Amino acid sequence: MHEVKSVAAGSNPGRRSLAWLFRRRTPSPVDLTATGIHLPTPGKWILVASRLIIVLAILAVAGTLASAAIGYRLAREYDDRISSQQHIALRSTIAEFQSPFVRTGAIDPRLIEMARRIGGVKNLKFDAAPAALDREFQPVIEAGGRIAGFLSWEKPHPMAQMMGRLASVFAVLAAILFGFAALSLWQLKRARQALAQREAEVARAADEDKLTGLPNHAKILEMLDLALAERTDDETTTFALIELDGMDDVAAHQGVLGSDELISAVARRLNEVLPSQVSCGRVASDEFGLTLTAGSHVDAEAIIRKTIDAIARPYWVDSVVRLSAHAGFAQAPAHAATRGELTRRADLALRAAAKRGPGAIVAFDLSIDTISTDQKFIRRELPRAVSANELELHYQPIVSSQGGRMVGVEALLRWTHVTRGPIPPTTFIPVAEQMGLMDTIGAFVLRRALQEAKRWPDDIYVAVNLSPLQVRDRTIVDLVRSELAESAIMPSRLVLEITEGVLIDNPAEMVRRIKDLHALGVRVALDDFGSGYSNLGYLQRFPLDKLKIDKSFVAALGRSANGGVIIQAIVALGRALGLSVLVEGVETEHQRVLLRLAGCDEMQGFLFAKPAPASAIDRILAQAKHSGKVLPASGEALTG
Repeated sequence: MHEVKSVAAGSNPGRRSLAWLFRRRTPSPVDLTATGIHLPTPGKWILVASRLIIVLAILAVAGTLASAAIGYRLAREYDDRISSQQHIALRSTIAEFQSPFVRTGAIDPRLIEMARRIGGVKNLKFDAAPAALDREFQPVIEAGGRIAGFLSWEKPHPMAQMMGRLASVFAVLAAILFGFAALSLWQLKRARQALAQREAEVARAADEDKLTGLPNHAKILEMLDLALAERTDDETTTFALIELDGMDDVAAHQGVLGSDELISAVARRLNEVLPSQVSCGRVASDEFGLTLTAGSHVDAEAIIRKTIDAIARPYWVDSVVRLSAHAGFAQAPAHAATRGELTRRADLALRAAAKRGPGAIVAFDLSIDTISTDQKFIRRELPRAVSANELELHYQPIVSSQGGRMVGVEALLRWTHVTRGPIPPTTFIPVAEQMGLMDTIGAFVLRRALQEAKRWPDDIYVAVNLSPLQVRDRTIVDLVRSELAESAIMPSRLVLEITEGVLIDNPAEMVRRIKDLHALGVRVALDDFGSGYSNLGYLQRFPLDKLKIDKSFVAALGRSANGGVIIQAIVALGRALGLSVLVEGVETEHQRVLLRLAGCDEMQGFLFAKPAPASAIDRILAQAKHSGKVLPASGEALTG
C-alpha cells in the first residue's frame, strides 16, 4: 500500500555480507557534506556560467558601442575644428588679396587657387549664390562691403568618414560576440539538460539493481522505513527474506551468464505473482526482500508461500532448470518496532529456514534469537577476557601407538567466564575472528604453549593450532621466530597444525609460507584430514610433515565396513609421502587396537587422557618417571 513493486530490467551485484541488514549509509572520509561544507552541484555551476557569459557578452557589446560613440564624437569635434580653421584661413586670404582680385560678381582665378592652397580645402569654387548644403561656403566681401559671391568647397570629414568605415568593423565584432554568447548559452543548455538526465539516471541506478531492475537493498530499507512510519495501529508490516537454493550448482552448469539470466527470470516471476501492495527488491546475489503493510485480513505467510511455489516452477535457460527457495520473515509490531531489529530478526528466521531445507518458511520466534544473544554476549565479554588474561591453555597428551608412551601434547584454548562458566572454542573463536582478535589470541597461545613446554622433557613436542587468518598473515613467520627465541626451546619441538581450507586459498603463497616455517626448524601438520576437500594433490605439493586423521573416521570403526579400509588407505598414502600419521578421537580400546594394526604412528583421545591444565601434564610426567605408569587409567580425567 506504500510502494508498488518495480519492473524488471539488467547488473551483477556480488553476494552480500550478513551485515547489510544493519548497515546505514554513512558518509565516506571525503564526503564534504558530512563536514558541513556544501559545494555547488554541476547544474549550479552551469547556471552560474550561463549568467556569467550573458553578463560578459552584454558588457562587451556595451563597451564596443560606447567606444564607437565616443570615437565618433571625437571625430566630429576634430572635423569641426578643421572646418573652422579652413574658414579662418580663407577669410584671411580673401581679406589680404581682396583689392586686386575681387570684383563684383567675379573673382580672379588666381585668388581661388591661392586660397585653396592656403586653406587646404578641396574643390574650391566661386559662385554668385550659396552652394548646396552638402558643401561648406564662405561669402566674399568686395571693397564696398557688398557680397561679391560665395566660395564653396567640400566639407572636411576625414575622421567621421574613417569612423564610418570602422562602424562596420564594430558591427561585425558585436555580431560575433552575440553569436559566441548565443552558441555558448546553447551549448550550456544542452550540457545542463544532459547533466540533468545523467543525474536522474544516477539517482535511479543508486536505488535499482541493474540485473533485475528491482529496488536494491538500500532502496528496500528506505521503503521499509517508510512502511514502518506510515503503519497504522491496526496494520502489520511484514519484512520477508527469500533465498534461492542451489545457485552455486546453476553457476557451475550454466556459467555466470546463465545464472544471471535465471536471476532475471526469477525477478520477472516475482513481479507477476506478488500483489501490488508488496514491495520486492534484490538484497543479495541470490536473495530477495519483500515488504508488506496490511491489515489482519491479509495472510502474509500465504503470500510468501505463493511466492516460493512460483519460484519452484521450471525455467528455461538453454535447458530446463528447476529452483527451490526458502524464506524467513518478521513482523512489526509483534516481533520488532525498528527497522534494524526487524531486518535482523527476519535474517535469523531465514537462517532457521535454511537449516530446515528447500521450501521452508519460518516466522521469527524468540527461541531463534538465543544464538544471536550469545554472540552479543561474547562480543562484549571476549575483549575484556583477553585483556584480563582469562583465557588459558589445556593440553591433551599424544601417545605413540607402539607402547603408549607420551610423545607430545596438543595445546587447546579454553575460556571459563566468571559468571557463565566454560565457553567452548567453537563458540568464541568465530567471533574472535570477526572482531579481529585472532592476532592477539594466536600470539598468546603460541607464547604460553612454548613457555610451559620449557619445563617438559625435550622429547615431548607441543602442537599448536593456527587459525586460517594467522596462516594467511605474512607476519606469522616473524611471530614464530620471535617466540622460539624468547622461549629458547628447540624448534623441532613445535608442531603447527593447519587446516585443508587454508591450502586452497592461495596454494603458491602457502607453499612459500610452509617452507619459511620449515626454515625455522618447526614441523607442520595437516589437521582434520578427510573432513574437508581431501585433495591428494595437495599432499604432494605442500611440504608437510604429518597427517592428522579426522575423528569422524575413528567413530566409523566398528559401525562401517569401510571405516578401517579408509584409514588404512590414508596411512599407506602418508607413509608413501614420508609423512607420519596421527589419529584423533580415540575413545575405546577396540579402536586403539584397530588403529595400531592399521599402522597409525600416534594417537590422541579420551581413551588416553582428557585435555587438562599444564600442571596435570606435570603430574603425568612425574608419575611416569617414578612409577613407570605412562598415563592414567582409560578415560580418567586430568584435573589441576
